[in-house]
Amino acid sequence: MRVVETFGQYVDKLSDDSPRNARRLLKTGWEAQNLKFRFLPEKDLFPADRYLARMMMDVMLKPLQRPENSVIVSVFTPCEILHEAGLYPYNVEAFSCYLSASYAGQAFLQQAENEGLSETLCSYHKTFIGAADKGILPSPRCIVYTNLTCDANLLTFRRLAERFQVPAFAIDVPLQQNEENVAYVAEQLRELTSFLEKHTGMTIQEENLKKRLACSKRTLENYREFQKARSDKYVPSDLVTPLYAGMTNNILLGTKEEEIYTEMLLHDVKQAQPASGKRIYWMHTIPFWSGAVREALCLKREAQIVGCELAQVFDGEFDPEKPYEAMAKRMVYHALNGGVTRRIEAGIRHAKEAGADGAVWFAHWGCKHTLGGAQLAKKRFEEQGIPLLILDGDGCDRSHGGEGQTATRLGAFLEMLGGEAHE
Repeated sequence: MRVVETFGQYVDKLSDDSPRNARRLLKTGWEAQNLKFRFLPEKDLFPADRYLARMMMDVMLKPLQRPENSVIVSVFTPCEILHEAGLYPYNVEAFSCYLSASYAGQAFLQQAENEGLSETLCSYHKTFIGAADKGILPSPRCIVYTNLTCDANLLTFRRLAERFQVPAFAIDVPLQQNEENVAYVAEQLRELTSFLEKHTGMTIQEENLKKRLACSKRTLENYREFQKARSDKYVPSDLVTPLYAGMTNNILLGTKEEEIYTEMLLHDVKQAQPASGKRIYWMHTIPFWSGAVREALCLKREAQIVGCELAQVFDGEFDPEKPYEAMAKRMVYHALNGGVTRRIEAGIRHAKEAGADGAVWFAHWGCKHTLGGAQLAKKRFEEQGIPLLILDGDGCDRSHGGEGQTATRLGAFLEMLGGEAHE
């Protein structure tokens, strides 16, 4: 851990006087971490999740290695079109997580606040904006984002487009779930195809998009089958694997690599031992950096995370033969789109499928959608027989820790859930 902290301090120091060197150091450090994932993986994880760690690290490195072919995206942007154009998703939330994990995030948060951004703005977005403004982040080919689920998107991506002086494309997703709105979003996605063709010189064939959407459909079906299969199995989990799945199940949909991951999951779960300990379904992001959460839930048989809502945002059917309508339907009928009740009901359904004994509603600082729905979520989950802990904190900003309170509340919650029900 001291090595990582020292690394982050060097990145921070270089970012003031030589941002290009700071970026080069960041790239070198992450490439070294990727080698570790390949040759010294976490032995307690299943093979599928070791593969996932490498795949996610590859995703993070691509914007540093090939920025000219990268596109800054919001997490729920449908990326099949980007992949078909040979472009790499360059995601704000994921990049900020990795900066924080590298102990380089605090300086960028401070940079953003020094420039007038509110303390209550989402820390993932502030970290990315601060890093961009310091010159650490390379300029992308363009930016593609949506208003789906996150108010901060509307500020962040416009600001980034101005900062990098690159074209941006916004996808407007209405709150109501109906076919008229699916058609409205599908038309925007057709316009996105033209936008990307114009700015890349690539031609995006609809027949190839159909194949990608068929791959996306198989991937989502595999993942849901895995979540059901794990309901009576022990699947080792740390604090980052559920986040990796939440990211790749969105921005890597339509790629063979993500489908392979879900196929590996189905293979691994067949070899898993019977379930044991207390099983927690996690709503919203996970504070991977928290020592208190790590002590309670990281690779523990006594208590483990058995799913994260960010990896399961769409359960419905879609027709790959109509690729634009398929992607649009995933957005309009997204579990976090519309009223908070839809999100809560999806969480309850997924928690039951995974055999959860309880759930954590993580009230991430700066996320109004999550904070506002907390009490209703507690009521609805518990009406369905699933105890729910509302846990305050921050998924990215270490200064919003409250580690003592987190340890006390999470420990008491796990104790309240009772004995080894799954033994």
